[in-house]
Amino acid sequence: MSVLLFRLPLPALFDFNLCLEYMQRSTLECLHQADAAGVTRLFVLEGSPVLIRVTAPDGDSMEVRLLYGELPGAQQQEWLARYIMEWFDLDRDLAPFYTLAAADPLLGPLAERFHGLRIVGIPDLFEALSWAILGQQVNLAFAYRLKQRLTAEYGRSLEWEGHTYYCFARPEDLLDVSVEELCTLQLTRSKARTILEVAALLARGELSREALLSLPSPEAAEKELVAIRGIGPWTAQYVRMRCLRDPSSFPVGDVGLQNAVKVLTGMDKKPTPAELVQLSAGWRGWEAYATFYLWRTLY
Repeated sequence: MSVLLFRLPLPALFDFNLCLEYMQRSTLECLHQADAAGVTRLFVLEGSPVLIRVTAPDGDSMEVRLLYGELPGAQQQEWLARYIMEWFDLDRDLAPFYTLAAADPLLGPLAERFHGLRIVGIPDLFEALSWAILGQQVNLAFAYRLKQRLTAEYGRSLEWEGHTYYCFARPEDLLDVSVEELCTLQLTRSKARTILEVAALLARGELSREALLSLPSPEAAEKELVAIRGIGPWTAQYVRMRCLRDPSSFPVGDVGLQNAVKVLTGMDKKPTPAELVQLSAGWRGWEAYATFYLWRTLY
């Protein structure tokens, strides 16, 4: 029997069903189990596994229930509430984005089609960076397989009611891992080196989400990230969007974004980054949401 931990009020312009549809886009996803009614995810709180179910049964609030594990204390529940708020971008006022989109010939139909869809974030910096690194220059299905292998090998798991739930590895879980060991999971040497470097920086406290968010601008955070070998502008922009919650992030080098624009505009070839910047002149401050909605047309 589940235990209700807390409820979170839902903002206007939020459609949980559209978020769940996005979260079900791949059967290879290993870090959550989404269905038509909600999403289940494993967390490790103070060393103990806690299985959480998130639903929105009345449309006005989100219910967070404990399916397995010890009842989290007040501080742990506060952490969970903050995580879920950031996971679904619940404290974002989307009204300005929809006003902007309504006047844009490309975004207007997408804003109607995906009305209420939020950017589904990755609040954990190590998970976000690792996912972006794994996704560099490979198709999405292979990136998911790499994430599953990395998670199964170095993360935590829980068997519950016939399903295995996973929690992503912590930076300290990879401190004694070699490049060669990661390569056995089919990571390239470059990706293996970068993930291990990021893990070491995070474990030593030389890199953190809090520190990146405390910088004067998202561009300053991007500068910190691209200083790490193996992290380029695309990876940094992706992390700005899905972890640092920067609505102005715009990964113009993303092939999926370029393909979506090509199809929707009827172009005979993919737009260049410069053409995307020109096209996005009216999206100022909401490039990340425009990108997320454009990505959504691909699957």
